[in-house]
Amino acid sequence: MHDKIRNLSLSGNVGFDSLPDQLVIKAVHKGFTFNILCIGETGLGKSTLLDSLFNTNFDAQPSPHNLSSVKLKSNTFELQECNVQMKLTIIDTVGYGDQINKEESFKPIVEYVDSQFEAYLQEELKIKRCIPSYHDTRIHVCLYFICPTGHGLKSIDLLCMKKLDSKINIIPLISKADTISKVELQKFKERINQELANNHVKIYQFPGDDDAVSELNVSMNSHLPFAVIGSNELIRVGNKMVRARQYPWGTVQVENETHCDFVKLREMLIRTNMEDLREQTHSKHYELYRKTRLEQMGFSDVDSDNKPLSFQQTCEKKMALHHQELQEKEEDMKQQFILRVKEKEAQLKEAEKELQSKFEQMKEENTREKKKFEDYQKMLEDDITEFNRLKLNYSTQQLSGSHHTLSLGTLGKGVRVRRIGL
Repeated sequence: MHDKIRNLSLSGNVGFDSLPDQLVIKAVHKGFTFNILCIGETGLGKSTLLDSLFNTNFDAQPSPHNLSSVKLKSNTFELQECNVQMKLTIIDTVGYGDQINKEESFKPIVEYVDSQFEAYLQEELKIKRCIPSYHDTRIHVCLYFICPTGHGLKSIDLLCMKKLDSKINIIPLISKADTISKVELQKFKERINQELANNHVKIYQFPGDDDAVSELNVSMNSHLPFAVIGSNELIRVGNKMVRARQYPWGTVQVENETHCDFVKLREMLIRTNMEDLREQTHSKHYELYRKTRLEQMGFSDVDSDNKPLSFQQTCEKKMALHHQELQEKEEDMKQQFILRVKEKEAQLKEAEKELQSKFEQMKEENTREKKKFEDYQKMLEDDITEFNRLKLNYSTQQLSGSHHTLSLGTLGKGVRVRRIGL
């Protein structure tokens, strides 16, 4: 395909050499978005460092130490420098490392990062997309703040960075670097890099493929992790006011490269590699998430024979598979319905049989009771008949006795009694 491309020379100026200028004008008009995730224990100076990096005051509220789990707090700010506008989002991990059991501390962070990728993916998959005006909330860089113990990384640091290194660009920072000496700091950096390598944790490496900044980036990679200091105090040093920290033994200047790596961090993060961080987020980390999610949805670029498969063919194949699954489910539901109907019919027949048996039993009992009552009725009728007969006989006898009494009385009236004297 590329063999057919021909190189031609122009006989005059056409004008497409202004494309870079057009892109710059369009980008400046649209503005930029940059999202920073700050991970570190409470009190390591995350908010102060960000205030120093962007030379402003984000008015961050102090975080409590008694939270039962890690909470992510997001704040978005509109910044403008000259004619360039930037929508900056800062995500803080409130309560990170404050729990007794720290094994689950990384989970809310991983879920948040994935949720931002998922939101962008769902916007991409819409029929009517609004990507140009969509507020991109994907994390472009993670500033991981390491406690300046001087002994090495904690297990929570290694576990969290290992879970995140395939999802976001991680830049490790040694916070409050003014609390340890330069010799201890150098040994601490070496120990951290050794532990990261031993545990196969991949941190962001400043790119060396751009000739304009490759030498600077390669040299800066050797300074990772950056030892940084932040301050909201302005102290007069000489004839100018600088950000610094005042101690009884002296002053530590934030932007003094002999005191800390703050200037190196600002140079690499904002002035040199901000666009590369944005590009890496989209082309590397988001693409990996998108590939994994689409594969989970059943999409693929090749078929079972490893032949190229178009998106339309994949959709048609998936629809056919889905239709087949629906038919199988429908047939299975029919079979289950028939089986349940048969089971119900068998239950009803068994219940009917039991009812019929109870009916016959009750019918027999009723017949026996009816015969018993009929016999009892007959016995009562016989008793009544006998009683009536006896009553009649008694009445007859009473009448006969009355007639005999009357005869004797009548005869007595006509009898004369003769008196005999002695």
